[in-house]
Amino acid sequence: MTAARPSLMRLARVSWWESRSTRRRLALYMSAISLGVAALVAIDSYAANVQRSVRSQSRALLGGDLAVSSTRAFPGAVDTLLDSLAASGHAVARVTTFGSMALAPRTGGTRFSQVRAVSPNWPLYGDVTTNPPTSLAALHAGRVALVDTTLLIALNAEVGDSVQLGFAKFRVIGTLGKVPGEPDIAAAIGPRVLIGSAYAQATGLLVFGSRVSHEVFVRANGTSGDAAGLTRIQERLRAQRIRARTVAQSESRITESIDELSSFLGIVGIVALLLGGIGVASGVHAWVVRKIDIVAVLRCLGATGPQVLLMYSAQAALMGLAGAAFGAALGVLVQFLLPRAIGGFMPIDVVPQLEWMAIVKGMSLGLWIALAFALHPLITLRRVSPLQALRRDADPVPIRRGWRDPYRVGVNLLLLATVLAVAGTRSDSWRDTIGVSVGIAVVLGVLIGSASALSWIARKVLRAGWPYVVRQGVANLYRPANQTRAVVLSLGFGAFLLSTLYLVQSNLLGNLQRLSAESRGNLILFDVQADQETGVDSIVRASGTPVIQRTPIVMMRLEALNGVDVTVLQNDSSRRDSRWALRREYRSTYRDSLFPAESLMAGQWFTRADDRPEVSLESDIAEELQVKVGDKIRWDVQGRDVETILTSIRGVNWTRFEPNFFAVFEPEALASAPRTFVLLANSPDQRAGASLQRDVVRRYPNVAIIDLTLIRQTVAEITRRATVAIRFLAIFSLAMGIPVLFSAVAATRRERLREGVLLKTLGATRHQIGRIMFAEYALLGLLGSLTGMLLSFAGAWAVMRFVFERPMTPAYGPALALAGATLFLTVSIGFLSGREVFKETAMAALREA
Repeated sequence: MTAARPSLMRLARVSWWESRSTRRRLALYMSAISLGVAALVAIDSYAANVQRSVRSQSRALLGGDLAVSSTRAFPGAVDTLLDSLAASGHAVARVTTFGSMALAPRTGGTRFSQVRAVSPNWPLYGDVTTNPPTSLAALHAGRVALVDTTLLIALNAEVGDSVQLGFAKFRVIGTLGKVPGEPDIAAAIGPRVLIGSAYAQATGLLVFGSRVSHEVFVRANGTSGDAAGLTRIQERLRAQRIRARTVAQSESRITESIDELSSFLGIVGIVALLLGGIGVASGVHAWVVRKIDIVAVLRCLGATGPQVLLMYSAQAALMGLAGAAFGAALGVLVQFLLPRAIGGFMPIDVVPQLEWMAIVKGMSLGLWIALAFALHPLITLRRVSPLQALRRDADPVPIRRGWRDPYRVGVNLLLLATVLAVAGTRSDSWRDTIGVSVGIAVVLGVLIGSASALSWIARKVLRAGWPYVVRQGVANLYRPANQTRAVVLSLGFGAFLLSTLYLVQSNLLGNLQRLSAESRGNLILFDVQADQETGVDSIVRASGTPVIQRTPIVMMRLEALNGVDVTVLQNDSSRRDSRWALRREYRSTYRDSLFPAESLMAGQWFTRADDRPEVSLESDIAEELQVKVGDKIRWDVQGRDVETILTSIRGVNWTRFEPNFFAVFEPEALASAPRTFVLLANSPDQRAGASLQRDVVRRYPNVAIIDLTLIRQTVAEITRRATVAIRFLAIFSLAMGIPVLFSAVAATRRERLREGVLLKTLGATRHQIGRIMFAEYALLGLLGSLTGMLLSFAGAWAVMRFVFERPMTPAYGPALALAGATLFLTVSIGFLSGREVFKETAMAALREA
């Protein structure tokens, strides 16, 4: 052991001294992994920041230690239970939420709003920011309100004005800012209005058929026994079919969603790292070629093959560490910028902090991938013969024995294990790991196969009658030491990632925009009572606005499935995930035909083949309830049992801005049930729509109207932000491909330089050499970009099909434009990397070669 130590120290000194001449070039090659590391560090750090913020703000996010909610008034037994909690020392706050048209009498402006009637001790956790700051304390002193600033703008009103909510008027005493547990973007759809709970009944909006949410928040008095008691109470509430959530459950659900999102986005970072690994392999190959003569000298001086491999692997590892560190620093910078970009969509305040675990993990993955991919070309150095120092032209690159070389086989297995392990870091199961790995392998296999096919075709189609510069450029595709495989692999993989991201973006956002445009109306009037339906219809038609759809709504709950009571099914462990579907209140309708947003997936539409009333369920809810065509379903329709038979299952396009329903009954089944109505109208312009809303609200204050034009504007804003985020990823991917492509081109720099100098010596002009390079890189760029584009269609289809469960519509024009941009980038980098051919003299270039 003591004898080996000086040898290792001497080897380290030689390695450090020898690396000075090419340290910068090797660092450039290793920078190919930097952007992949940056993506992983940014994504994992931000996810950890969000999770920490969720844990620290979980009670404010939920509203209490226990949150109880229902869309109907709490039964007497539940109210008694909640009163007993308050009597035992727990803090209990109540919030009643309902929609209302807000009318400003002074200006005549109207706007749909979300009204929250809160008890005096609300909120139990967190703080509500208002302007002026003390206005929340005055909320229960009379008929006053706090409103979102956006509502005042829409009503052309100001603080001090009156706002009519239903049948009552409230004076605006201030504006709302941050409300615990609510993202800022929520106010864009329905501006918030806070009033005291004592004045909710005065609005006259808490009537039959109204969309009302009743919530109670409980804060434990501080003892562990009481906290455990809240969990026991939760089970008693569920027995009453009342939803109840604890802090732990809310926190678990949110963090699970964050984990799923970060895992999905992390796949982009993983692919970026693997693409960077390919760039590292290409660049290190070029670096190895330059080192063969030096290695031969070292071998003459007594260095063994393993020592040489260790020395240059250490250099690659140090430069890989530098590249990973730079990527980690960039990722931290992006992490601190993310809250500004998407903070409005988060219901919590995310405080960015350094996440050392994410940084260490990202750097470790980056370093490992850099070293694993660098070993593939580095393994060649151990077989450099000392004779290479004397016969440098005899065997420029050591002969590879492929699968007969156990070291190379070991490196290949290491690369395979690396891909599997890296994919496993972003997958929840071994099936997902295998799926991601197979997908990457297929893409790489197709690219390598297409590169080999290009070389074979170039050899076969080359003709003596072609112009010399074209023949020379095409011949470069198959002659020894060609760069066809390296460039096509790097370029094609980058084009694949870039095009896949764009296609997924265009499909997700395009579907949303198209479905918004396909909606048949722009005004939805709901909470229309049965005795108001004719009057509201008359006002709408008198304004010149056609009523496109009139839909009755009947409220009900499930009672039994195939004779088994719902309370029994809720305790069935196999139905744990479908409890929400069993206990929810259904707003159903009845009609005799399908709507345009629906399609029949199983069974037949109402045929009256059975004496029992027939019902049709939406496909997802049918799956949740575990029912099929022919099953019997009993409903509690406002106190009356209705036994039905399931005769069809429908697919429903929920993204269309129209009333859609989980359950649709045949008309005879609910003809006598109490009901309200929803009207869908299509106003010709915004001014006419505003006038119509004002006329309806003045006569029927309980009727709420949603202007879908405003919803579309909100969706457009969300779409804009999402587009910016996805375009950032696309630009990120493109930027990531540049150093990779530089590395691929640099892999054959020596041969290109020698060839260019030889052509110059033989009399070739700069123009001719440039045309030769153009022919070569244009063909390489064309093959790589088109192959990557074609693969991206398959990749985008897989993402849309298995991740988002939506159909994929190819976007040929933009994909071709991306392929053209990638082709231009390839030619530009090719010329840039070959600039030395133009500026070097023949003697200097030959000495360099």
